[in-house]
Amino acid sequence: MMTFRVVHKPSNNHVRCPYRVIEQTTGREIVWINQYLDYETLRRLADATLRTYADALLHYLRWWESVHHTDKVTKDALTESTLLDYVRFQSSQERDLTGATINQRVAIVDRALRVAFPGAPGQIAPALQSTYWQRAPMGIGRPRPALSRLRVKTAKRTIVPLSVDEVARFWSSFRNSRDLAIVGLMLLEGLRSQEVLNLRRDDLLLSESQIRVRGKGNKTRFLPLAPEATELLDHYLRLERPQTAIDALFVSLKGPARGTQMTPAGLRSLFRYHRRTTGVKAANPHRFRHTFASDMVRAGVSLPALMQLMGHAQIETTMVYVEVTPLEVYQQYAKAVTQHIRPAPGKE
Repeated sequence: MMTFRVVHKPSNNHVRCPYRVIEQTTGREIVWINQYLDYETLRRLADATLRTYADALLHYLRWWESVHHTDKVTKDALTESTLLDYVRFQSSQERDLTGATINQRVAIVDRALRVAFPGAPGQIAPALQSTYWQRAPMGIGRPRPALSRLRVKTAKRTIVPLSVDEVARFWSSFRNSRDLAIVGLMLLEGLRSQEVLNLRRDDLLLSESQIRVRGKGNKTRFLPLAPEATELLDHYLRLERPQTAIDALFVSLKGPARGTQMTPAGLRSLFRYHRRTTGVKAANPHRFRHTFASDMVRAGVSLPALMQLMGHAQIETTMVYVEVTPLEVYQQYAKAVTQHIRPAPGKE
């Protein structure tokens, strides 16, 4: 059995994906996968997205080789049941996998195979597809035809924010302004971990209490800075950040890597250490982002405003943070009746 892996090979060629799937023993590239990754690179997808695609295709390749004893994938070898067999394999071998993960892998593989074999439209699992009328977002506008693909049923997404006590315990474990600023940008501004790492010094407009954020798809948004975040960032820049030519905002503070840009692995290590010392097991970067969004909803921020703050492309993504309880329904109804429906005193 052959061994395959994803390797990182950055180059000056901006249309070549920095991630390559290779056969480990010989270093031979898996052409159809890497051509697809180059295709997505041409669309200027983020490196993190490209890595996700590479990992998904690597998983499929390993499954294909284990079943067919070859890594050569051709259109003649594809049948209507190929993706269904792949779903069965994932469901039986990896029971902890969520339906969303399986759906993501299948969608990536499906797209890659269609790019690899453009001469065979509909060849890949045509029986698993059907057309239907897709409702427009928020029910606004006309429905449009769409293509239904093989999907595993997923559980309803439930947002569980950190409690006030959990935030306080985790927050109190930090001892420098850099780490407090990182957590603060997630908790007070709702930034993703990669958005925090992508920040540059000139993205901070402290005098205007604003910050420029580069989100998914390289989309830029300007966010207001909370006074607490401004104070932490100012303290970090003046007293803690090493003098370095690196433009990245957050850099390593000590050790051989001092002054170099903070890496995703370094950020994960930081959170892992503080989860262990505080016992707040759910304290990961995205949970702080969820906590921010839930706090904004409870404070009465409108959905369009929250959508902008979070950097969501679709308002449906923002709506998962809206959980209306029966008590809230009653309170809103009582408020509406009092303000708009009840007749004014003295009128019949």
